[in-house]
Amino acid sequence: MKKLSKSFLAAAMLETKLKAFLPLLIQHLFLYHYLSSLLPISMACNNKFTLDSVRDALIREEDSIVFSLIERARFPYNAPAYDPSFLGNGFSIAEFYVRGTESLQAKIGRYQKPEDVPFFPKDLPSPLPPTKDSQKVLLHPASASVTVNEAIWKFYFTELLPLFTTKGNDGNYASTVASDFVCLQAISRRIHSGKYVAEVKFTDAPQDYSPAISSKDRDKLMDLLTFVAVEEAVKKRVEKKARLFSQNVTLDENDSGKTQYKINPLVVSHLYDKWVMPLTKVVEVEYLLLRLS
Repeated sequence: MKKLSKSFLAAAMLETKLKAFLPLLIQHLFLYHYLSSLLPISMACNNKFTLDSVRDALIREEDSIVFSLIERARFPYNAPAYDPSFLGNGFSIAEFYVRGTESLQAKIGRYQKPEDVPFFPKDLPSPLPPTKDSQKVLLHPASASVTVNEAIWKFYFTELLPLFTTKGNDGNYASTVASDFVCLQAISRRIHSGKYVAEVKFTDAPQDYSPAISSKDRDKLMDLLTFVAVEEAVKKRVEKKARLFSQNVTLDENDSGKTQYKINPLVVSHLYDKWVMPLTKVVEVEYLLLRLS
């Protein structure tokens, strides 16, 4: 009998681990399906929602992003997890995990809300439990076509990840890519929630947006959607949250007093400044360009 290649063995071991945790994963996914149906950003009160309610939901998303980054920072960079030749099937462990998990999540009803956008939408299975369409009617039907996940995937792995993980390889690839996926989904959800922001702003002042939409003037729309003071406040808030959530707490009386953080708070502020807020506005602009169609 021929020896299995190293890459095939790695793939087989990963598959065995995934199968072992599958029952627990399914429980977590069904719990997610139930709890996510309660999240306010996709709920309507008499089929209406306000800019304040959407902003409140976006502020709560900040918590999810900060905590997900803290969890990922527990592991070193682990470069082999992102090597497409490692498994021998053309996929990195990260992509293999995300594709498989998204397929399973789709079966139990995820990706039915406008803010939940899969990274690999092709050939996702239909949901098994019945789903509600109440969230979708809040937005223009074309909202489903608006996605920037390709850009999120690229900046996360090539630019963001090296900023808050240590160099090294501890071989803990399954937990590493699972943490990566939580980060990716939290960031994607926050950015694609811009569809709601755009809808509320348009509904409140259609006379301001309609001319730019009709003329396909992206620059004008971007100007209308940009509020520098608000963006500065967001950056300060997420940095403060990162300082609060990620500090190492000690009861040592001899502690020097210098606070240690699990993740550099400035990285979170940078994440919002360079990627989250700009890409959210891209989502808003692309949504508005379809709003009158």
